[in-house]
Amino acid sequence: MNRNERHQRKIGVLLVNLGTPEGTDYWSIRRYLSEFLSDKRVIELSSLLWQPILQGFVLAFRPRRLGHSYKKIWDNVKNKSPLAVFTQNQAESLQIDFANQNICVEWAMRYGKPSIEKKLDFLIEQGCNHILILPLYPQYSATTTATVNDEVFRVLMSYRQQPAIRTLFSFPDHPDYIKALHHTIQEQLQSRAVQPERILLSFHGLPLRYVKAGDPYEQECQKTAAALRDAFGKTEQEMPLVYQSRFGPDKWLGPNIADVIKEYNKQGIQNIAVVAPGFMADCLETKEEINCEYRELFLSNGGKEFTYIPCLNDHPLAISLLKNIIQQEIKGWI
Repeated sequence: MNRNERHQRKIGVLLVNLGTPEGTDYWSIRRYLSEFLSDKRVIELSSLLWQPILQGFVLAFRPRRLGHSYKKIWDNVKNKSPLAVFTQNQAESLQIDFANQNICVEWAMRYGKPSIEKKLDFLIEQGCNHILILPLYPQYSATTTATVNDEVFRVLMSYRQQPAIRTLFSFPDHPDYIKALHHTIQEQLQSRAVQPERILLSFHGLPLRYVKAGDPYEQECQKTAAALRDAFGKTEQEMPLVYQSRFGPDKWLGPNIADVIKEYNKQGIQNIAVVAPGFMADCLETKEEINCEYRELFLSNGGKEFTYIPCLNDHPLAISLLKNIIQQEIKGWI
């Protein structure tokens, strides 16, 4: 291949986030949950055991409860969840930045729509024979990053002519990621008359047995937490790592955020902030679980000030971070 041919190569970039229902109604959420909770990377149980429980009990009741939660945070103007809105904004902002570089940026959801299959088809139709898959999970887990890769390669199995594929592992302590978090946290706290006594770093939970089986997620979360403490000059006590979103009977990574908040109430701590550095965009687990459920838990038990610090979302520093990661990962293709 000569230099001109290499220069004309068209590159696709696919941002992939976890997923979202198409609406807040029972059937939209049921379809989404059925796909999500049927993934054997997510629920590592025999299908013979799990599917009757999922299809019979879980999907009979959970969609209604989740529907109520989604309604609290739904973007009624765009008729999308915040996760979909922010992920689309990230992709569109990056496309503007890469407009003159023969790079096509798209976004997809692992579960729900737009699907990975649909967006891979689109990128190939656009002439992209080199595609970077960028899972929007700063910390690697088989339940997130790996299942994105599974779906990408499942789709590729049906292609006669496959594109060259690169996949991103993770970026738990990437300098630009830590810089962006440090800046946006400070941005949120500088307007507060009284600074929080504790800043909780809340990550999505994971069953402990997944970690014992070799999942590096806990180590990746610890890398992020350590880098943020260094950036702020905070101790582990001042900026603790906690986990949220437990589901099912398994033992999960700890400490659990609810237990930590209850302990703070007992200690008389009255001013806390919570940030979720495991999420690149706000979603149900941040806007409803943290900002509503845990806010109420803290304030109803004697707390005075609860500050939720939004995710990076479509902040310019988030776009800069993703742009730098993309440029690094596609070296050699341009």
